[in-house]
Amino acid sequence: MSVKEMIKKEIDKLPENLLPEVFDFIQFLENKRERSMIAKTSQVLSITSFKKIWDNEEDAIYDSL
Repeated sequence: MSVKEMIKKEIDKLPENLLPEVFDFIQFLENKRERSMIAKTSQVLSITSFKKIWDNEEDAIYDSL
């Protein structure tokens, strides 16, 4: 049995009044994953822009720190 199936079984056991809490938690997890993906994508996209600032002779002394 997959984890997904086990979760579904457990949800089926819950009383109706707890289901909104489960739904809120699922949304929280989805939002957390989305924020993480956005942050990682932003970092990757900004590398080329910041490379011009980071890689220069004037500031080369800081590379050894």
